Amino acid sequence: MDLHIPAGMTVGILGGTGSAKSSLVQLIPRLYDATIGTVKVGGVDVRQYDVEKLREEVAMVLQKNVLFSGTIKENLRWGDPNATDEEMQRVCRLAHADEFIQTFPDGYDTYIEQGGSNVSGGQKQMVNLASVMAMAPEVLILDEPTSMLDPLAARNLLQAVKRINRELGVAVILCEHRLEEVFQDADRVIVMDKGQICRSGSPRQVAAELEQELED
Repeated sequence: MDLHIPAGMTVGILGGTGSAKSSLVQLIPRLYDATIGTVKVGGVDVRQYDVEKLREEVAMVLQKNVLFSGTIKENLRWGDPNATDEEMQRVCRLAHADEFIQTFPDGYDTYIEQGGSNVSGGQKQMVNLASVMAMAPEVLILDEPTSMLDPLAARNLLQAVKRINRELGVAVILCEHRLEEVFQDADRVIVMDKGQICRSGSPRQVAAELEQELED
């Protein structure tokens, strides 16, 4: 596999269960280390970074993120313990979280139950997204973040990601199993199968190739 993602690009990675798309992106923040070849961030082998520094630069939002018992502020400061109220509001506006937070009687001081049981799945993902953006990462990886969301919540989350990419120039890697989730927002789509890239191109190009394959 040979893959280069320029800064500021949004890349969608598609693939079914067992395609290794999650394994691929987990090599970037060194949740695993490659045994063959090299993974680089900013042209530097990830094994040469301090792990803590690397994971500040490469943030991840997973499909089953959880919130901790405590206020929304306390959850947001998990990304940056020193974040000011103004900084937290800024990242929440980027993540489309500020709008619903402001509807709570206690706003950012609203208490979140264990696991975020008193907020919706979409709201939970928005707060998680805002929390990782408080770290000011250079790379944002989203590993099937919409799989447990309803269509409206999924669309809102992807719109927030698009806004972050456009306004901050963060490189976005979006792993999904459906083309529809990345079609509107990706600059490039990669399709994986059994640990290999089997297709690569613009969303329209990949969609046309997959449609032709189904017809054949």
